[in-house]
Amino acid sequence: MKRVVTADYRTVWISDVHLGTKACRVEPLLEFLSSVACEHLYLVGDIIDLWSLKRHWYWPHSHEQVLRHIFRHAREGTQVTYVPGNHDALFRSYAGLDFGGIEIRREAIHRTADDRRTLILHGDEFDKVVSDHAVITAIGDWFYDALLAFGRGYDGMRRKFGWPYWSPAAWVKRKVKYIVNFVSNYHQELAEYARRRCADIVITGHIHRPEIKAMDELTYANCGDWVENCSALVEHFDGRLELLHVGRDGLLPTASSPLMTVNA
Repeated sequence: MKRVVTADYRTVWISDVHLGTKACRVEPLLEFLSSVACEHLYLVGDIIDLWSLKRHWYWPHSHEQVLRHIFRHAREGTQVTYVPGNHDALFRSYAGLDFGGIEIRREAIHRTADDRRTLILHGDEFDKVVSDHAVITAIGDWFYDALLAFGRGYDGMRRKFGWPYWSPAAWVKRKVKYIVNFVSNYHQELAEYARRRCADIVITGHIHRPEIKAMDELTYANCGDWVENCSALVEHFDGRLELLHVGRDGLLPTASSPLMTVNA
């Protein structure tokens, strides 16, 4: 893997890292965190997977290094804000406090360089399955973990034989009609809430689907995850938003759109 060229951004958002699980793709994340510089860093939930750690303790040194890199950014002057998600909801009880230079907030408001009011939240509150059906959620998590394990096996084979990248978890999400409908409803409910909060942009995580899209006068953005997509959302110094995918060749735009740049 080539080294990622150091990149400067006004703001970086990452979510759904799931430290404490074997599914976390920690190497590209470490490369990204060690190579990026920014004024603001937002951690948009599910950074540490407390659900998984409760079931089975898994904490290699590389996962500790991720936290060290985040604290290093805070020490070096980056404003770091942590918005916990459902897998690290325990930290929501500390909302309003600061630890080691990291602000913990239930949700956050950010002003872009072009003065757009940006609402930041993990988004699990708008997932009716998670909020209302704990048993179904547990079964879904087990199935998702199985898909990720299968994907890791395929990834090892594809590297050996030169096969193209493929994520079985992402493929299932695209093909299952229920999930497609869920994502659509998720977008709509988030957008309605963001409008009530007088936001121009809403940024979220949770569904592991990196995306930027216009929803009438509102811009919706999801910074993706570090399990399937290895993606981050960034703000340039002129206020433009862009999705980055950290791949084998360094920082790459996501394939779905050239640079995924949105000006709203």
